[in-house]
Amino acid sequence: MPGAAAPLAPRARLLPALAAVYRAQLSRARVARIPLLFVATFQSVGIMVLMRGVVDGGDEARAVVAGSSVLVVAFVALNLLAQYFGQLRAGGGLDHYATLPVPPAAVVLGAAGAYASFTAPGTAVTAVVGSLLFGLPLTHLWILVAVIPLAGAALAGLGAALGLLAPRQEIATLLGQLGMSAALLLGVLPAAHLPGPVSWARDLLPSTYGVEALARTFEARPDWLVVVADLAVCAAVGVVSLAVATWAYRRAAVR
Repeated sequence: MPGAAAPLAPRARLLPALAAVYRAQLSRARVARIPLLFVATFQSVGIMVLMRGVVDGGDEARAVVAGSSVLVVAFVALNLLAQYFGQLRAGGGLDHYATLPVPPAAVVLGAAGAYASFTAPGTAVTAVVGSLLFGLPLTHLWILVAVIPLAGAALAGLGAALGLLAPRQEIATLLGQLGMSAALLLGVLPAAHLPGPVSWARDLLPSTYGVEALARTFEARPDWLVVVADLAVCAAVGVVSLAVATWAYRRAAVR
């Protein structure tokens, strides 16, 4: 029929759209975030060096190394992603994504996956340096293959949700900084040294279970059932936080 509008192209399927967003975000992160990743790694290594003066070994050393390693994930996946989505919302960048024929979940999951993946080198370097510094075994550091994506998903989902739900960009930045500070204080400090109410807050932090899983693998004979349970909790929190972030994206994109 002459003059009739052409039909719109069908929306992209989730997995191809997710892969495209992931590649684009990872390329952007490599260019823009490498200096910040160096800062995050240097910060975590510096914390371990300082703690070496007051911690000799045992459970405290395992907690410091595991917490400092996961702190790299928190710095990038939580803090920087909260700032990124806060900036997108404030600058109208979400309007660009809203015009693309991709599912909202692909945008959130692609960005979260890219930022979480970007933390892998710094986390591995921190774990190796910390193990050597405190005399911990390197045998089971392969567990980082599970800890990085699971803790990264949980923290990235939280960071994206904070950035998308914050009414202003400055508040998104503040929330991201507060979240990273919580990961620092509640993750690096040994749990046995924390007062009761603070330890309860530690249990609510998504990164705690990644820290616990990694710390247990430094033992001479790790309890793998408990390690798997910690990782399962981390995975469940990641699913929930990413679902909340996807809902927050839909909410922000239509406003």
